[in-house]
Amino acid sequence: MRGTSGASLAQAQDRFEPVLRAAGEGAFTLGEELLTVAAALDGSVPLRRALADPSRSGEDKAALAADLLREGFDGRVVDLVSGLARDRWAHDGDIADAVEHLGVDAVLASAEARGALERVEDELFRITRSLVGEREARRVLTETSTDPARRKAFVDALLAGKVDPVTQFLAERATVAPRGRRFVATLVWLGDVAARRRRRLVASVTSGTVLSQAQQDRLSALLERAYGRAVQLNVTVDPEVLGGMRIQVGADVVDSTVLSRLVDARRRLVS
Repeated sequence: MRGTSGASLAQAQDRFEPVLRAAGEGAFTLGEELLTVAAALDGSVPLRRALADPSRSGEDKAALAADLLREGFDGRVVDLVSGLARDRWAHDGDIADAVEHLGVDAVLASAEARGALERVEDELFRITRSLVGEREARRVLTETSTDPARRKAFVDALLAGKVDPVTQFLAERATVAPRGRRFVATLVWLGDVAARRRRRLVASVTSGTVLSQAQQDRLSALLERAYGRAVQLNVTVDPEVLGGMRIQVGADVVDSTVLSRLVDARRRLVS
């Protein structure tokens, strides 16, 4: 999100959070409906433009959204999307991004309501890690030429009965409706949304060798000092990473094999 778009999403999250808290496990249904709206916005350029058109009044756009969603959608979803349409967006695609984000947040809130959010976050990371080096599996899950039904069936075979229902739902959606992202990248993003819901910052670390617990503790301390908040490390070992590690915290990517500013951190890590 850029410009006013980021502010609009944050405001919508603040407005919607009490609704999610009150809905409890029922937030899952709200999330499903919001993700249906996101898919509709992705499939209709005219609709996205109409709801994000800066030349139209906010009330006019809100009324349009309400009219479109009144039949078949929960009133709380109608109110939220109408509010998003009332806001200003830097790009028409940003409103679809916001609806998707809020939909995912609602699905995760349903897991949180039954005490399963941490499990879901961990499972998303474990799926990501299990696909390292599995090029054929990643191809099946990512290639747009592959029938979406086959991609979904592949995920079902991989996860059915082994993970939380919310994890499976999100993983299925990541391959059936990737929205221009690769499967693994989508799982990483979903994990980040879950971490933010738990009020934690996630550092995805890819290392060529296994990090000891002491090394992980030192790296966590370094990152927590750098970012000023608690950091959760998700560590993946990839033998193709030679001589260093790759660290991603949100949009920040630091490659210790390339960027000199991490050389000192690496030295302290192994000392």
